Amino acid sequence: MKKLHLLIIACVLLLTSCGGSSVPTEFAQSTQLPKIYPDYINVTVPVNIAPLSFKYDGEVDEMVARYAMGDDAIVCDGQPDIDNWHSLVQKAKGQAISVEVYTRHDSQWTRYKPFHIYVSPDSIDPYISYRLIAPSFVSYESLTINQRCLENYDESVIYDNMLCGFEKDGQCINCHHYQQFNPGRMQFHARQHHGGTIIAYDGKIKKVNMKNDSILSAGVYPTWHPTLNLIVYATDKTHQSFHTVDSNKVEVYDLESDIIAYDVEHDEVMNLENDDTEFEVFPAWSPDGKTLYYCSAHFERQDTTKTKAVEIINRFKEIKYNIYRKSFDPNTRQFGPRELVFDAAAIDQSATLPRISPDGRFLLFTMGQYGYFHIWHHDADLWLMDLQTGDVRPLKECNSPDTESYHSWSSNGRWLIISSRRDDGAFTRPFIAHIDKEGNATKPFELPAQDPDYHRQFMRSYNIPEFMSGSVTIKPQTFADILKGDGIAVKYVQQLPQ
Repeated sequence: MKKLHLLIIACVLLLTSCGGSSVPTEFAQSTQLPKIYPDYINVTVPVNIAPLSFKYDGEVDEMVARYAMGDDAIVCDGQPDIDNWHSLVQKAKGQAISVEVYTRHDSQWTRYKPFHIYVSPDSIDPYISYRLIAPSFVSYESLTINQRCLENYDESVIYDNMLCGFEKDGQCINCHHYQQFNPGRMQFHARQHHGGTIIAYDGKIKKVNMKNDSILSAGVYPTWHPTLNLIVYATDKTHQSFHTVDSNKVEVYDLESDIIAYDVEHDEVMNLENDDTEFEVFPAWSPDGKTLYYCSAHFERQDTTKTKAVEIINRFKEIKYNIYRKSFDPNTRQFGPRELVFDAAAIDQSATLPRISPDGRFLLFTMGQYGYFHIWHHDADLWLMDLQTGDVRPLKECNSPDTESYHSWSSNGRWLIISSRRDDGAFTRPFIAHIDKEGNATKPFELPAQDPDYHRQFMRSYNIPEFMSGSVTIKPQTFADILKGDGIAVKYVQQLPQ
């Protein structure tokens, strides 16, 4: 028993001495919380998250941080050792880590008011993937789909569009998506040079040419059925405008958009919604695969003396999207008529990006004043609808004064990943928040990085963050080799095979 006691003391000392930092013995006490970046003050984190490194966001000569749970502590410069961190977080599971911050200016140390990092027993999916894109409107050559392990800082490239195109023969990749978080069942789309849709399914990879005379375009904004080899897409003809005065500098809009269904096994497509007076976009399956949600805006021409594009530009703030749904029978593959779920236009708003929680209870969506490309709208916020009661509310716990746009649920339904521009209004970065079974969310925290200042120095936006149960193991060059070949032409049908 005495040996065990000595071992515990040794472990505590080891944690305390990590990184060569030590807690000052003399200091002035501040009643203020420390100003740190990223802002991890009083956040809730998964039990398996990577270390939360931070820095003091101001001019100081030195900083010391002490992360403590009971008798165990890590003392460092704000960048905890990963093994010590995971040991401390496991001990704090269901409780909280207390964090003390000390800063030195010249010879004077200051101790700030302590804060907490709450450790949820709910784990998070081990991986996320996202597209990294520069905030440029004329060049997208340096564009990749990356994956990141949330349990550490490991990051790798899934696909790089420069493997297939450069300059005048450029390529643009987008819309990566997975069936039920499975990295072995994924798809993404490439535009322009060697364009096509890549489908990877249990080790088999193919390129599909989804363009067809009976549909508007190749598919975008995919949603893969939870159990069937069936992907629903939007198809569209997209344009964009640039504003010199409006704070929302870019406006992306559709001249036309429809919803299609694609049978992965038979390479067949069919139209689901193709009303000329409706702009249908952003399909999303319910977790049981029996309901398809999507957004649609009603738009009728009023001035045929102008082109449709000019009229839309003149009236773009009138375009308001509502959320609809269609029933689906997995046995017959028949879709029902559309039903209105949320009438955003009735309150002079526009609702986009519906995402259903894994338990089927909540609908999370983005809402702004108009349009559907809310990633460029500073007023865009997250809203939550209880599908059991019909109650709708802004998710104030997760919203900020700037843009909240794309969002995804974790596989256990306890975590959200959110695209936000709250840091600087220019770059989209991923934030993670806990959400309980009643729909109550916690303060979001920024994706941890080993270097606390990494995101502020990284001149890329994180686009479409998606949770994954593991990593994609297919090599980027393998995807490139498939893209350089011919695509399988889809066949248009009136009804998908059973």
